[in-house]
Amino acid sequence: MVVLATEFCGLHLRNPLMNASGVLGFAPEHVDIMASWGIAAIVTKTMTLEPREGYPPPIVVELRNGGLLNAVGLANPGVDSIKELCERARALGLPLIVSVGGRTAREFAETAARAEDLGANALELNLSCPHAKGYGAEIGRNPRLVSEVCKAVCSTVKIPVVAKLGISDKMLESAGRALEAGCRGLTLINTVPAMAIDVYSAKPVLSNVSGGLSGPPIHPIAVKAVYDTYAEYGAEIAGCGGVAAWIDAAELILAGARVVQIGTALARGRGRDVVSRIIEGLASWLETLGFRSLDEVIGLAHRR
Repeated sequence: MVVLATEFCGLHLRNPLMNASGVLGFAPEHVDIMASWGIAAIVTKTMTLEPREGYPPPIVVELRNGGLLNAVGLANPGVDSIKELCERARALGLPLIVSVGGRTAREFAETAARAEDLGANALELNLSCPHAKGYGAEIGRNPRLVSEVCKAVCSTVKIPVVAKLGISDKMLESAGRALEAGCRGLTLINTVPAMAIDVYSAKPVLSNVSGGLSGPPIHPIAVKAVYDTYAEYGAEIAGCGGVAAWIDAAELILAGARVVQIGTALARGRGRDVVSRIIEGLASWLETLGFRSLDEVIGLAHRR
């Protein structure tokens, strides 16, 4: 019998599937919905110390290439809103990973401490949002700032901390600095900076002009990011980017991901089918290859 259960940064998971931050992770009922689908751990929307309104619509657009372009602006109800999410996840036996955002190391640390007090099982530091000025990517592509934020958070909380990084020419260095600072793992990658223009109005489609590209078009980028980072550090990695089928998840696992996050495919409203097909597909794939557990194939592409 094939075993899909695994561990990620000290969290025991019945399978390797999580939702990506920003998708169904901000209301208590979302926990129930994703639990019914078979998701093994819940990742919240990025929470900041105080509520944020974000950008005015339009903030999301479907693209011809199958991707999704968004610029939400880190809109969220503030970290104090997670209390009920934590209670709901605990009642269902699911780990809750709170995504944390901020502009300074102190703000990250204060938000992280509050999330821990409210019941978070782990934290994911959003160091890679490509469209919120002063947040995310502006920190993540600067290894010194990554180190400052991660040290501040890891010295403040006791629960596991994961750094979420995006694509940049400093990604590998930032990953190393995050791990040195005490992070237990990494999430790779976030959305990729992009934009779309309406050819009739000659105006950018999004109110923020540019946004983050997600979905199938970024999947090969995510695979390479995971592969390169695992090769360099052997870190515990949550692979994220364009996962819509079991074969997408399998690629990330072979590249070195211990768990896989799903975003755009869930946002498009096919959650139950997507999750069940990925779980069934991974089990069948492992059986076909002659392996008995998921752990046996993590990073296998590096050993072939």
